[in-house]
Amino acid sequence: MKFTILAVGKLKERFWEAACAEYLKRLSGYARVNVIEVPDVAFESAGSTEAVRAREAKVLLPKISPDQYVVLLDVQGKQLTSVEFSQHLDQQMLLGKSDFVFVLGGSEGVSPEVRKRANLVFSFGNITLPHNLARVVLLEQLYRAMRISRGEKYHK
Repeated sequence: MKFTILAVGKLKERFWEAACAEYLKRLSGYARVNVIEVPDVAFESAGSTEAVRAREAKVLLPKISPDQYVVLLDVQGKQLTSVEFSQHLDQQMLLGKSDFVFVLGGSEGVSPEVRKRANLVFSFGNITLPHNLARVVLLEQLYRAMRISRGEKYHK
């Protein structure tokens, strides 16, 4: 199994890097995980939200292959419990999917083209999370999902 985290923007603070590194280490026993960071586009240079989204989409979409199962993280997406998230991934694997891409868009959101490419639009809830924290939560939830899937002990 392979997970790719496709994130707009870079982690800048060491504590975010450390948190992500910890979960990447934990996940390594369950899946190959690759993190791809693409530059964010400054609103001032683009001139509009739509222009920011379009420019970021031009970088994001070529990094997604047709056979990958794409999960877009978005506050307006479907909310799942940790068990439901694990079951969803298991169901996709039973259908032959083994290469998953998780897209964390930029601060202006994502273009309609990126949204259209997503197989699942997933939300951690109605609150807005900083992108760095959302990345940590995603990695933790992937780790938890793998433990649930394998029937291993996890904190409820």
